[in-house]
Amino acid sequence: MDSIKLPLKHQSRLVALVCMVADAGFVVYDACSAGQLAVVLAMTLAVDAMLAGPARLSGWVALAQAAVPVVILLTMGRGIDHNDAGMLIAGYRAGAWLRGAPAWASLGVLSASLMTAPLVNEYGVTIAVLVATKAAVLPWLVGRYTTARRAYLAELEKQREVEELDAQAAVTKAITEERSAIARDLHDVIVHHVSAINLHAGAARLGTVGSNPKLATSLLSVETASRAAMVDLRHLLDLLHGTNAEGARQPGLDNLDELFDGVRAAGTPARLLVRGQHREIPESLDVTVYRIIQEMLTNALRHGDASGVTVTLEYAPRALTVTAENTAGFGTGHSGSVRRGLVGIRNRAGMFAGTTQSGLEPDGRTWRTAVTFPLEAS
Repeated sequence: MDSIKLPLKHQSRLVALVCMVADAGFVVYDACSAGQLAVVLAMTLAVDAMLAGPARLSGWVALAQAAVPVVILLTMGRGIDHNDAGMLIAGYRAGAWLRGAPAWASLGVLSASLMTAPLVNEYGVTIAVLVATKAAVLPWLVGRYTTARRAYLAELEKQREVEELDAQAAVTKAITEERSAIARDLHDVIVHHVSAINLHAGAARLGTVGSNPKLATSLLSVETASRAAMVDLRHLLDLLHGTNAEGARQPGLDNLDELFDGVRAAGTPARLLVRGQHREIPESLDVTVYRIIQEMLTNALRHGDASGVTVTLEYAPRALTVTAENTAGFGTGHSGSVRRGLVGIRNRAGMFAGTTQSGLEPDGRTWRTAVTFPLEAS
């Protein structure tokens, strides 16, 4: 607000100064004696200087401006060019800043003052009215119009802001409703089936206690994986519902140990190597890297052999590289699920300008997938 008021003060002072210079010039040119010059010049400069005052005093400024011509006419007996410019600006200010009775009173005193000289000098009522219309009514109306237009534009701007807020609220509401619909579908369909898998796996494991240890271990892995899937699904459901609680946070690199324990429980050796100096990365990237490693381990479980999988997490000053290596099993190069998994990894990496490389190594047996994310230097 201060940055707006300061230029307005400067402009009002400049207007007052210009009026003082213009009116003083005419007074000096028209005055007949030194005495007249001193009196008229003093009054003119005084009332013109009042134009630099605050807008709330516009009525008093108009009254002071209107008094000068009457005082000169009554004391000197003739009209002298005086505060013509000041009268114009006073009329404009009264129309622009005043409302109600003060505005009309200001217009009345200015008009009466301007009509006094023509009537005293017997120029006739018509001339008096024309002079008042030109020098008082017209500036007053221009001030009125300017203020009304400014208020109209401000109202339009306010309406536009309200419409933008309403539109934004409507979009937010639509997104929230869509997320709620997706969350309901996930809960009604996927959560139901995953829960059923967990229950049946637990029942089958209890039915095979002591008879087949390997089968029991596999069923336990199914239970563990289904429970982990349920946790992840609940996290996603919380996110879709807009829940920002701690429980809604998706898993990240801090949860890699749990992820690798689940793979080892399924009977596949899984090794994690971390190289370079650990550094903090954005939460969204942290979740993405976790999901990529999860997909790498899933591909190794499905299409690798019993030798297991090695995942390397390498921190560099300007990059983070995730590499997975495992011995390819039968049919790896032609599996549609492998291709879908790699497409998913590539899409996730692309969201962060990451690059993906995958394929068999020169030995023809080792499958290697590497994803590199650019990072800002520490």
